Amino acid sequence: MRFASRVESLGGGSVSAWDIHNAGKEAQARGEDVIVLSVGDPDFATPAPMVDAAITALEAGDTHYTTVAGRYDLRKAVANHQTRRTGQVLDEDNVLIVAGTQNGLFSACQCLFGPGDEVIVVEPAYLTYEATIGSTGATMVRAPASADGLFRPDLVALEKCVTSKTRGILIANPCNPTGVVLSPSELEGIADIARRFDLWVVSDEVYAELVFDGHFSSIAALPGMAERTAVVSSLSKSHAMTGWRIGWMIAPKPLITHADNLALCSLYGIPGFVQEAAVVGIAQTDRIALEMREIYLRRCQVLCDHIDHAPGLICLRPASGMFALVDVRGTGLDAHEFAWGLFKAEGVSVLDASAFGPSASGYVRVAFTVGDEQLAEAGRRIVRYAISLTGQA
Repeated sequence: MRFASRVESLGGGSVSAWDIHNAGKEAQARGEDVIVLSVGDPDFATPAPMVDAAITALEAGDTHYTTVAGRYDLRKAVANHQTRRTGQVLDEDNVLIVAGTQNGLFSACQCLFGPGDEVIVVEPAYLTYEATIGSTGATMVRAPASADGLFRPDLVALEKCVTSKTRGILIANPCNPTGVVLSPSELEGIADIARRFDLWVVSDEVYAELVFDGHFSSIAALPGMAERTAVVSSLSKSHAMTGWRIGWMIAPKPLITHADNLALCSLYGIPGFVQEAAVVGIAQTDRIALEMREIYLRRCQVLCDHIDHAPGLICLRPASGMFALVDVRGTGLDAHEFAWGLFKAEGVSVLDASAFGPSASGYVRVAFTVGDEQLAEAGRRIVRYAISLTGQA
């Protein structure tokens, strides 16, 4: 049987990175004592107000087709939220409701890039970016991070990646897996490149509400950027709604029109009761996001405080999100060997961060997605494994 040539771009080496996570989940299902820290899925339930709104809508019969672009109330709520947060002048026609941030990324790339184009991605880059860009026929070009080990963008290296084929830049702000939050000067540097070379910017801002100090800036709010930027985000991380699959794209109206046409032949609308839950969630973002930030910051401290005592390991504390990168090179193992060795020896699954790009080679990504007690136990196990490798207490 023959398949379309595009299927070759839908996989890639990063797909195998999930093998250890799948092994961890299977071991848990068998009743084994395993702590899974390899995926960004919060362990707590969606806050009650959103659940109650969905139940009320379901009981009222909200099970029919919805507007493909999303209901007016939700699009207006998203526009108002972004305006309040960034100062952008937006209305509901700048918003398309999608099935989570990943679907928003896919939709934006499908409408902006095509065969022969190049899209620059600042490393480390989330696992799905390469296949998402590749599905359009375009090629992802990796811009290396700074050489100082802090994973800041290297603007000189980024500009050197621009060629006559370059069509856009994809950034994650804040970044998964590093937790790095781009500074105003870094955002302006990227914006300057986009303006000078007439490039689109796709900005993945799904962790924007989880910046620990509460300060976040969007590249779309900079002068001359609103008309060339697609922002994608969702309630998955900030509101513990990963399984609800509800998010948005914020973009110039012509791009929203094209993405709406794409949604017509792919999504055909998001369930109404999910949208009703999202309206309530956005209205309560300030309270809910603050609670989430406090939880993840505390969990970060719990885990990293343990890892700081592990010989051969260096924990990079993030400025946002639910992950930390841990440098494992001091143990004498590469990240793949360390991750699988830790899993087999101690029953803790973490992700080999080299799947996010060469700049993250030698690091593993650890998620703060279990409770404090389990995180502390995971920390003890990681320390114990590091001692077994180095012989140092």
